[in-house]
Amino acid sequence: MTADRAANTNQFARAAVAASDPAPSETQGQFGTSALSGDTRRAESAKASELIERAETSEFSEADTLPLDDAQSLAAAINERVSLRPPDPAWARAFELERDRLRAVAPGMFVQIEHIGSTAVPGLVAKPIIDILAGVASLEGVDALVDRLCESGYATSREFNATLADRRWLMRWKNGHRTHHLHIVTHGGEPWNARLAFRDALRLDSALAERYGVLKTELASKHHDDREAYTDAKADFVRSVVRRPLRR
Repeated sequence: MTADRAANTNQFARAAVAASDPAPSETQGQFGTSALSGDTRRAESAKASELIERAETSEFSEADTLPLDDAQSLAAAINERVSLRPPDPAWARAFELERDRLRAVAPGMFVQIEHIGSTAVPGLVAKPIIDILAGVASLEGVDALVDRLCESGYATSREFNATLADRRWLMRWKNGHRTHHLHIVTHGGEPWNARLAFRDALRLDSALAERYGVLKTELASKHHDDREAYTDAKADFVRSVVRRPLRR
């Protein structure tokens, strides 16, 4: 398996796939139970845990490049602790900066780029990771775009992406922590529409967003060491919001 990482990128100390709030068709677990075999997952998880521990000590610096390959990054993501932060107005600016950078890195490739996930909803608790939805005209040939992005600060898992029929997923890191998730989908397709519908519903209905925040906080406490259980437990709420008419 080939590791898709730029040599000068801070690598995989706290890798995670933890995609943005899932569309209804993506609520059977974010990582896929078949992505890694049991023995491989245990071995890679052990190494990822060791590297995560190093990242949290003074011996780990921003300049370090950790030897995590795709499988190890996926294992680290699956085992990452769920940690929510209070809402931060800086999240909106962080999205704008990365949106502009993406347009400069791949001019003309994106039809539209949107801020999604909980960091896109003012007043909502969230994992401090900027989720970005990038719409392209077609996923045909999109892997060449993924390669270009991996040369410009992103990293990904080809093995995980191979399980995704309707999108591609990438991440960025700084100081051993994830900072961005990038979801590349067909502009105007079901994944695009569902994610924006969920975000917009929360933005337009403060009571709904408050309920979601309470749910997230409760589930993060209950499933703080099981990211897939945390995601699965939100699925019914997400489905109910995506299916209802959008209030204006």
